Amino acid sequence: MTLGFSVEELLPHARKGAKLQIGLRKLDESEWLQPDPDLSVRAAGFDARPEAVRVTEEAEAPGAELAAMLGHSGGLPQVALQHWEDMCLLTRRPDEDIYRLIGAAVAFPTDWRVDDKMGLPLAALHAPIHGFAEQLATGVDRFMAKLKPGPIYGRSNWFVVDSGALCHLPGSRELFAGVDATNAGETLYARCERQTLRRLPQTGAILFTIGVYVQPLASLSAEAIAWLAEAVQAIPTGERERRGIQRYLPALLGYADGRTVA
Repeated sequence: MTLGFSVEELLPHARKGAKLQIGLRKLDESEWLQPDPDLSVRAAGFDARPEAVRVTEEAEAPGAELAAMLGHSGGLPQVALQHWEDMCLLTRRPDEDIYRLIGAAVAFPTDWRVDDKMGLPLAALHAPIHGFAEQLATGVDRFMAKLKPGPIYGRSNWFVVDSGALCHLPGSRELFAGVDATNAGETLYARCERQTLRRLPQTGAILFTIGVYVQPLASLSAEAIAWLAEAVQAIPTGERERRGIQRYLPALLGYADGRTVA
């Protein structure tokens, strides 16, 4: 079963439990990137935040390889403008066993900024995620080291947010202000990231793509709302605090109670 390209399709394949899981599935080439991207939205996202694109010298050759592979000219910045997915390039230096972020074009981030992550190894990239070091770091490093050119792997994750903006950088504003069970359908949003990984055959760099999809709860099926309500309650304490779950949980549960599953 493909991951799909919508919140409704992605949620069932995402984490639903206290333990972090890689949760990768193999994808066909036809399932790799969204087939019908709104490129005007992509261009507007990058125009609004030029700092969202960073390419080091190490990323120039992999970026050019990626562009040629997809039938584009240029490098990573040009490729990211022609597809819905944000794109990150990672490589392992000859004297290291770890992968580092060497290039990124991220118009639609979820609580992170490219400038803060450039050059960091995988463990440091994911440091804010509670439990990553203990539960996932070793498995992710092993997967990256063994990944061969050709196969494509995908996974999904989810967030509940208080904005439908594709670029989610809330800054200093108060999150989930005024949200309750009566307005949760319009003020809470399910945000999914459709992530894929593949190794480029010539340079050996790994491309990590992130396709972002956001919908208000009111637009989702009762089954999806029930899934979210269960998944949110399973998130452990540290990660629950990072995501601000305690601020919207009563509203979400109250709203879910009012939606019946057929």
